[in-house]
Amino acid sequence: MILTHRTGQAADRFGEERSMAQPKSSLLKVILLGDGGVGKSSLMNRYVTNKFDTHLFHTIGVEFLNKELEVDGRVVTMQIWDTAGQERFRSLRTPFYRGSDCCLLTFSLDDSQSFLNLANWKKEFIYYADVKEPDSFPFVVLGNKVDVGERQVTSEEARQWCCDNGAHPYYETSAKDATNVAAAFEEAVRRVLATEDRADHLIPTDTVNLHRKPRSGTTCC
Repeated sequence: MILTHRTGQAADRFGEERSMAQPKSSLLKVILLGDGGVGKSSLMNRYVTNKFDTHLFHTIGVEFLNKELEVDGRVVTMQIWDTAGQERFRSLRTPFYRGSDCCLLTFSLDDSQSFLNLANWKKEFIYYADVKEPDSFPFVVLGNKVDVGERQVTSEEARQWCCDNGAHPYYETSAKDATNVAAAFEEAVRRVLATEDRADHLIPTDTVNLHRKPRSGTTCC
C-alpha cells in the first residue's frame, strides 16, 4: 500500500511559530475520484500550491495534501486525497475512502468515457466508504480540462447527469489556468459545513486524524 503526504507552500505549516493558544480548525477529508489521466493530481496541486506541472506522473496508490483556509468566516483544514484512477490500483485506494466528508467526482471534458464512468466511481465510493445515506452525502462534480479546445462532453450533458444523479453542484475546471479550481474546492467545504455539526471535528490544525468515522450530510443544488 502506497501512501504519500506532500506539503505544499499553501499547505498547513508545522513549526514552533504555532502558539499554544491557536484557534482550532475543522479538519475536513475531501477525496478526488475519477479515471486516470483526468487531472486529479493537477487539480490538487493547483489548489494547494498554485502550480501546474505538465510532467506530473500518474498517482500510484494515494497521496494527500493539507490546505488551511477560511470559508464564510469558518477556518478549516482541508485534507485533500488524490487517488490512482487505474483499475489495477483499486485495492490500494479503496481503504482510504472511509471517513471522507466530501467526494469530488472528476472527469475530463475531452474524454467522454471518463464522463460515462462517473456512475461507477460514485457507486464504488458509496460502497467502500460505507456511506449510510448516499442521497444526502456531499458530492461535487468536476469537468476538468475546460481549457482544451476539442471537448467531448457538453456542459448541458454534464449538468443533466448531475441533476439526474443527486442534484450535485457542477464546475468546469482547468488545473492548467486555475479556472474554477478554488471555487470548486470551496464549494465542497460549504457543502460539508452546511450539512452537519462540525464540533466533533474541532482539533488543532497541526494534527492529522486518519481514523474518523464516515459522516453523512445533506446536499442540494
